[in-house]
Amino acid sequence: MSNQNTAEMIYELISPLFNKELKELELVDVEYKKEGTNWYLRIFIDKDTGISLDDCQQASRVIEQLIDDKDPILTSYFLEVSSPGIERPLKKESDYEKYKNKLVKIKTYGPIDGKKEFIGELQGLNDGQIVLQLDNHLVSIPLDKVASANLTIEKEGE
Repeated sequence: MSNQNTAEMIYELISPLFNKELKELELVDVEYKKEGTNWYLRIFIDKDTGISLDDCQQASRVIEQLIDDKDPILTSYFLEVSSPGIERPLKKESDYEKYKNKLVKIKTYGPIDGKKEFIGELQGLNDGQIVLQLDNHLVSIPLDKVASANLTIEKEGE
């Protein structure tokens, strides 16, 4: 099983927890990566008022219990639960509405209008197109062409 498949499988396994025991929290992303000789399972969580250490500890206990019960990962790994940070990724379609009017950085798989990276104010998602305000014009980026999308704090050229 690939690292990506493992991350997706864990995401699916723990997602229901965020509608029950952890309903005040949002599951943002799951990563499963090898760094040096160690494997890391990273769970990124968020909430509107920001994540505290207590939130991370509570989520870690609940998630660890479920993963230990199901035992889906055969290798040993370190579990880390944390905030996605100020430049959090936009993963779900609902993120594009939630973070409307925020500054975002979009990277695409291939060039769109000669560019593969866009930084602008998010206007939302419309018919599968991310709409960004770039200085004095709007640009539409097909969602299926997006390699990564993150909130950002830096303006283009700064």
